[in-house]
Amino acid sequence: MSRHKIQTITRRRMLTVAAIGVPALAAPTVLRASADGPASGAETRRNISSFAVHDWRDHFDALGVGVILSDTNRRILQHWTADGEMRLYPTSVPATDELTRRGYTEVVEKRENPGWAPTPSMRERNPEWPAYVPGGDPTNPLGTRALYLSWQYYRIHGTQDTRKIGRRSSNGCIGLFNEQIEEVYDRTPLGTQVRLI
Repeated sequence: MSRHKIQTITRRRMLTVAAIGVPALAAPTVLRASADGPASGAETRRNISSFAVHDWRDHFDALGVGVILSDTNRRILQHWTADGEMRLYPTSVPATDELTRRGYTEVVEKRENPGWAPTPSMRERNPEWPAYVPGGDPTNPLGTRALYLSWQYYRIHGTQDTRKIGRRSSNGCIGLFNEQIEEVYDRTPLGTQVRLI
């Protein structure tokens, strides 16, 4: 007995079929072709989670006091504590490759409700921005917590604008939902190793 692949009729496929005027159940090959895009012959997998995880051992020699790995392509941050517990968080990442810094650094400072001042290059690009926004201000782009890295101007921080998470939207930093940066903040001692890939 042969096995047949059952096509799932999703809302998107129904709308596609309705738009071209073909009965949904009568034309599965048309459905597959219209939903899959270019005639590749293979079904395209949509909405695949970008939360594929890394193993810390592939990037660091030892856990030490903890490890943070931020994948700027997958837009995730993995955090391992010294005892090896790992948690995964969605992030915002730099808007362009020119703003992205990759490599090894570490957490050198932590601040609750940090104040924010744009960097000189941000001021050059956006002269209308304020010179300083105090911590706790709802317009503060650093959110409720910030981990300062050994690289000048680079942070892992929260954000008041939750639309940024999962997108290329920052000026160089890695952003998390405020609730999640608060969790990472509490679990991250100074000296935590960080790698941005």
